This record gives sequence, C-alpha cells and structure tokens, in this order.
Amino acid sequence: MRLDKFLKVSRLIKRRTEAKKACLAKCIKINNRIAKAGDEIKIADEIKINLTTKIIQVKVLDVPLKNIQTKQAITLYEILKEIKKEED
Repeated sequence: MRLDKFLKVSRLIKRRTEAKKACLAKCIKINNRIAKAGDEIKIADEIKINLTTKIIQVKVLDVPLKNIQTKQAITLYEILKEIKKEED
C-alpha cells in the first residue's frame, strides 16, 4: 500500500492530500529516510511524522488491502514515540 493511502486509512493523517503535502514538505520519514507519497509500506516499517504540534513515530503492524473501519485503524500501528512540540 502507498504511504499516503496508509496514513489516511490508519487515521494518522486525516486526508490523503494532506499526507501528500507532508511528504512533499519532507515531514515524513520511513526507516530514517525521507519518504515520498508513493513509497510502499510493509509490515515492520517505522514511520516518523513531523506535524505542526507533535512528532509521532510508529511501527507498522498490519497493511490492509482496502479501507477499514475507524475502530480497527489503531490496530495497524504501534506508537513508539510521541513528542509534543512546545508553543513559543
């Protein structure tokens, strides 16, 4: 599954277009390398997302074949680290 689609399906980022923009802005890394929206996600990949309010690092536990219910989205990944950014 493509990175942008995985981020949307897993609800880590709300919209696929936002995921694409984050990739273009170099805010997302897969296994410590800058990711592109079309990169394929595999089980055990580590994704680091640098958002405006926090940094999230997750490990992929499952890659669904299609969209899933909201309740199941949290089962797709394990949060390794979450750092809230301080406001100025």
